[in-house]
Amino acid sequence: MRAGDFARAWAIADQDLAVLQHPPKHTGPRHVQQIWRGEALAGRHVLVRCYHGLGDTIQFLRFMQPLRNIARSVTVWCQPELLPLAERTAGVDRAFALHDGIPEADFEVDIEIMEVPHALKVGREQVERGPYLTLPPRSASVPLDGNSLAVGLVWEVGQWDKRRAVAPSLLRRLAVPGIVLHSLQRRTTAEEVAQIGARDISTPDIVALGHLLRELDLVICVDTMVAHLAGALGCEAWVLLHADCDWRWPSSGNRSPWYRSLRLFHQRTIGDWEGVIAEVRLALQERARFRKKV
Repeated sequence: MRAGDFARAWAIADQDLAVLQHPPKHTGPRHVQQIWRGEALAGRHVLVRCYHGLGDTIQFLRFMQPLRNIARSVTVWCQPELLPLAERTAGVDRAFALHDGIPEADFEVDIEIMEVPHALKVGREQVERGPYLTLPPRSASVPLDGNSLAVGLVWEVGQWDKRRAVAPSLLRRLAVPGIVLHSLQRRTTAEEVAQIGARDISTPDIVALGHLLRELDLVICVDTMVAHLAGALGCEAWVLLHADCDWRWPSSGNRSPWYRSLRLFHQRTIGDWEGVIAEVRLALQERARFRKKV
């Protein structure tokens, strides 16, 4: 999948799926043993479960419309934070919040959202869908300085793979002339924000965050949910990647087939964020000069 050879990826996944037929792949109250085992989804009432991270769900919501093109109905059982986005996604008939009990929905087969492209045997053209998320209306906006480039920052990650995180002290180097830095980082401290020299506009609400991404000129973030949200909305974002980055990002190059609006900055040496920040600083200076000319 990293290489974009999706036909080969699905062939390998078919082999893995055959091994998982027995014993049952999952047990527990969330499951009522209608779990997808490789059968065709055409004409079926499909329940799509979102068990993984928020970014994973956002990334794979793009496949709900292709799924709905063949299924009789599509119900998405997703993380509560993403419910306002999932229920507005093309192809979704119904969305409701994930919990530990039995789903309150009628369905014939349930499938994890990250298995949907395998079930559909999608090709690159379906992976490369343009912006596919829409936001509910917002009543207010954050006032930004129209004379400077408004840049949002995210530098911390969850517990999975801490190599993705960047020390906030390094981000102060991005405070170049013509740029105003804004912190989008949740669960940070006032000291960290001050250390960067940023203005704190963070919000725990993902819909409000989506509106902020649209209002900012640019977002610079590590490999976390914000990168996926920006890409799914078509917002410009620069993503900072460690040397051994996750499979969904190419190991080299600055573009991703998953999101047209993202630009990738890779570590060239394991653990060297200073080199990445230096490259981003130069790109920001060029961006600020271009804005001034315009």
